[in-house]
Amino acid sequence: MSAKPKVVLVDDDQEVLDAYRQTLELDDFNVTAVGSAKAGIDILSPDLRAVVVSDVRMPGLDGFGLLDAVRAIDPEIPVVLVTGHGDVPMAIKAVRAGAWDFIEKPADPVRLVETVRRAFAHRSLILENRALRAGTADQDSIVSRLVGRSTAIERLRRILGTLAEAEADVLLLGETGTGKEVAARALHDFGSRRKGRFVAVNCGAMPETMIESELFGHEPGSFTGARERRIGKIEHASGGTLFLDEIESMPLTAQIRLLRVLQERTIERLGSNKEIPVDIRVIAATKADLTELAGKGAFREDLVYRLNVVTVRLPPLRERRDDVPVLFSHFLHLAAARQARAAPSLEPSFLERLQQQQWLGNVRELRNAAERYLLGLDEDDLPQVGLSPPSALSLEQQMEVAERRVIEEALVRFAGRIGTTAEALGITRKTLYLKMKKYDLGQTGEIEV
Repeated sequence: MSAKPKVVLVDDDQEVLDAYRQTLELDDFNVTAVGSAKAGIDILSPDLRAVVVSDVRMPGLDGFGLLDAVRAIDPEIPVVLVTGHGDVPMAIKAVRAGAWDFIEKPADPVRLVETVRRAFAHRSLILENRALRAGTADQDSIVSRLVGRSTAIERLRRILGTLAEAEADVLLLGETGTGKEVAARALHDFGSRRKGRFVAVNCGAMPETMIESELFGHEPGSFTGARERRIGKIEHASGGTLFLDEIESMPLTAQIRLLRVLQERTIERLGSNKEIPVDIRVIAATKADLTELAGKGAFREDLVYRLNVVTVRLPPLRERRDDVPVLFSHFLHLAAARQARAAPSLEPSFLERLQQQQWLGNVRELRNAAERYLLGLDEDDLPQVGLSPPSALSLEQQMEVAERRVIEEALVRFAGRIGTTAEALGITRKTLYLKMKKYDLGQTGEIEV
């Protein structure tokens, strides 16, 4: 399949068909142009990743008949109707009946391109989430674990897929909520140790007085209250994978003993002189720069070098904004399945607003937002979730946020009329179009007059 967005263009007027095709192809769309509704229907299938753009008035089967046929094939294929001024009331009725949008003739090239682009993004999201839901029970692929379509997440999946079969220890570096444990489990589940145990230890959640006993185990009488032998997490993980989360929080005394384990692959339980061999792969995770901590004396430098055989950086959500709609919809459907209720539909404008947020808590915060949305939190409250405080944004970023809000509010106030909006803002129509493109502000669905 072509990597370009696909459009099925339907119009019985050859000149109009050629003009629209040229406009879309100049914006890198893959256009299939046909002269009748029947020819357009013959191209469609339930899994087709495409948008249909059709004239309303055509001999034989018209645009409304085409809409009915498309909805019978797949009601979630976006259909954009191109209509004359006198057909606007009918087009509005068609939108209410399931058409994606309508454009009044003569179609403004910018409006046509932006409408089709947004429709195609929505179609892609629909198909990706269908694939995710179909594969929810099938956890035998890294794609099912690390959800997304961005370049960053695709690269991460390739790296983890390569490392999964390796025996090298791995250090995962990423902000809170970026999915370090998910990545660690993927390395284990798709590697040669998949039949062994995956033992996770949160170094930041253990009291300093207990962490050595938890990791290395102890013999009876080794300290007050030690009445019986305890097998530690490291020994328990033998034959599998030991995941050390928040390793930057591990006390220095425990770091010394861990270094010996990594070098010798043996442990000694507290209160014992017997060395016990362990066969483990170690995956550590941190949100801090361990080299920098070592320079401050807060982490052992030799342990940094021992852990840092392979370092994998997990990108924050702000570096993979294309994944926000896919992830939010994915989490929403998972939550709906757990709670045995129907997942609400998601408007494209709402998903676009989600993409504009900073999501400082990354994927974890987005998942929590989806859970709250399912429980009935009004969507108007959601854009405030995860927004960076002003101090977290540069002056330029704050100015862009303010400019985007002013333009968006003006477009709503003037019902999407470009000329009126541009005049009110004191800018040219071209400048307004450019800024709308910059901030991904699609038309409101109203007609420019």
